[in-house]
Amino acid sequence: MFITMNRFKIKLGSEEAFIAIWKGRDSHLDGVPGFKTFQLLRGPSHEDHTLFSSYAGWESHYHFEAWTKSEAFRKAHANAGVKRDIYMGPPQLECFEVVI
Repeated sequence: MFITMNRFKIKLGSEEAFIAIWKGRDSHLDGVPGFKTFQLLRGPSHEDHTLFSSYAGWESHYHFEAWTKSEAFRKAHANAGVKRDIYMGPPQLECFEVVI
């Protein structure tokens, strides 16, 4: 299994707007070969931001890479810049190979 996570720093007071964006978006992941699961995680709040992470599980690195080159990926990220003012910088992608 292969895990991808994007970490987002969201300005304090903008957490509900960020969650609403994710609840309202079409991820275009249904039916994508190798896609297993998705969750949006809320982490701790700090002085100026709250940490969020998107968590996606894939059958393999190959399946994730294929998705990033697909039409479904382009559609899912078409409105990625919406409400840019709630973000403290771009998301940070982290990838993990499940070993146990």
